[in-house]
Amino acid sequence: MRRAACSIQAGSSETGSDMSESVRFRFNVDGSNFTTAGQASVQVKKNLRELGIPADAIRRVSIAMYEGEINMVIHAHGGEAEVIVFEDRIEIILSDRGPGIPNIELAMKEGYSTAPDNIRSLGFGAGMGLPNMKRYTDDMKIETELGKGTTITMTVRF
Repeated sequence: MRRAACSIQAGSSETGSDMSESVRFRFNVDGSNFTTAGQASVQVKKNLRELGIPADAIRRVSIAMYEGEINMVIHAHGGEAEVIVFEDRIEIILSDRGPGIPNIELAMKEGYSTAPDNIRSLGFGAGMGLPNMKRYTDDMKIETELGKGTTITMTVRF
């Protein structure tokens, strides 16, 4: 079984006009195996607990990240996840080289799904991934290009 590869980096990161200390976690999301989907969000949850992040923020990050991981496995054959922890917020950046999202507005509707039947038969692909990612974060930005991939940046403030 392949596990989500993780690298951890601490340092300073410039945000706007102020300089803040940050901690970064990076993961490769294996798109070939549903049994490994979600491992990055589980590891992030553990890491955030160790950093003393408030429980509600950890819960929101975990849900949003898990939904994103599942989407990357279903639609893009995997991708990369980066989590950056600042003293007042957590940024989650999910990127893939999948087919892109043809209609973001439609994809954001609860219940809309392009997941194939074999994925739905496993209990995934109910059309709640992107809506839940938005619901559990304070900000969400989707950048997508057909045939090239998608990057989703989410922020959870605490």
